[in-house]
Amino acid sequence: MVRLSDGRQLGLSRPLVMGILNVTPDSFSDGGRFLSPENATVMAYRMEEEGADIIDVGSESSRPGAEPVPVDEEIRRVIPVIETIRKKSDIPVSIDTYKSQTAIAALESGANMVNDISALQFDKRMVEVLAERSAPIVLMHMLGSPRDMQQNPSYSNCVEEIADFFEERIGFCHQNGIDKSRLILDPGIGFGKRLSDNVEILANLRLFTSFGLPLLIGASRKSFINMLHPSDQQADQRIGGSIAAAVTAVINGAAIVRVHDVGQTVEALKVLQAVKEMS
Repeated sequence: MVRLSDGRQLGLSRPLVMGILNVTPDSFSDGGRFLSPENATVMAYRMEEEGADIIDVGSESSRPGAEPVPVDEEIRRVIPVIETIRKKSDIPVSIDTYKSQTAIAALESGANMVNDISALQFDKRMVEVLAERSAPIVLMHMLGSPRDMQQNPSYSNCVEEIADFFEERIGFCHQNGIDKSRLILDPGIGFGKRLSDNVEILANLRLFTSFGLPLLIGASRKSFINMLHPSDQQADQRIGGSIAAAVTAVINGAAIVRVHDVGQTVEALKVLQAVKEMS
């Protein structure tokens, strides 16, 4: 169960689908498409109609090599979108940010949870801000920062090192007044990972369930899919590989999948759920 900041509960009897809404000019797959609040909210409503359980709104690209966005600009991009979504929908909204000021503004505008790619490391105030609130928090593993994370990443044992990271971060949150029940873990597919690391994470995802927390996987349209199946097509055409990764993740223990192609993913997971219920 995921308890949102407004007291609502999201059950985990089936996998949840988190729709990606990038309010950015430079995201790797859909940069520039949803910069205006009007276009962004139309997409949010569409994803809700297609079966999304959560909308994850982000206003800074975290693609490899991306430069940070000033906090004022991040807030300028994302807050009108959240406010407009809230005029017509009560769908749970996640704010994808590692900046405490953005998190505060988003939560006050109607967001229900925080998705921090730095696991509360980049902004030292983030842990203080979230300790004072009740929002769930996604803690993601990343080696380095978006600017340099894909510059020769290396692990002795990727899965073990991510597990050690999660243990440390969970302890850090506890020490700073954030209850474990509010945490969601994301091993960070594509964030400072080689092709072999991404595949290893998906294959061994169930090992992370030992923490007793929901697991989130965001593999949608990422470059490792193109490495496995080279193609000249754009990232938004990697639908087959994205769905395969989402289904694999759920089979291996993921509670939430973060995706661009909501309708197709929902359809695939309904088939998987029906088969599981019959077995």
